[in-house]
Amino acid sequence: MILTDTQILDEMRKGSIVIDPFDPESLGSNSYDVHLGRTLALYKDEVLDARVHNRVEYMTIPDEGMILIPQRFYLGVTREYTETHRHVPFLEGKSSIGRLGIDIHATAGKGDIGFCNTWTLEISVKQPVRVYHGMPIGQLIYFEVSGTLATPYRQKAGAKYAARTDKPVESMMWKNFLSKE
Repeated sequence: MILTDTQILDEMRKGSIVIDPFDPESLGSNSYDVHLGRTLALYKDEVLDARVHNRVEYMTIPDEGMILIPQRFYLGVTREYTETHRHVPFLEGKSSIGRLGIDIHATAGKGDIGFCNTWTLEISVKQPVRVYHGMPIGQLIYFEVSGTLATPYRQKAGAKYAARTDKPVESMMWKNFLSKE
C-alpha cells in the first residue's frame, strides 16, 4: 500500500519519515517531490572497474544551470535529506523530467527501511539538456510493509551508503570484493 499525502504528514509527525528541508508545496497526493542538489560528480576514469574504488570529481551546478550531454554518466544528489524508519521509499523520476530525456536512476530506485541520507541520482540524458540546482528531479513514494524488521539499513554491518553526505556517492561495489578475499 502506498502512503497518501495525509499519511506521509502523519508519519512525519511521528518521526518515522523525515524530509529536510520539507516544503508543503512539494507534497503530492501520494508522493513527495525531491529536488536536484547543487553538486554533480563524474567518474575520473573512462573505464570503470567493479573491483576497485573508482574516484569521482565533483562540480557545482552554477545558478545559470549546467548542460548535461549524452554519453556521459552523472551522479547527482537530492537537496533533501530523508529518513525512513517504517516504510520502504521508492524514488522515481518525475514525468516532466522524463519528457526532457533525463533518467535519474539506472537501477537504484528502492531504498531500505532505515536509510537515512540524501539520495544519489544516476543521471543520463538522451540529448543535451540544461539542468538547475533546486529543480524538481524526482518523487519519493512510501510503501507500507508487513512483518517485523530484523535490522534497519543504517545498522547493517555492510551498509555501504550509510555515511551522511550532501554530495553524490560513487559506487562502493568494490567493498563487496573485499569481504570475499
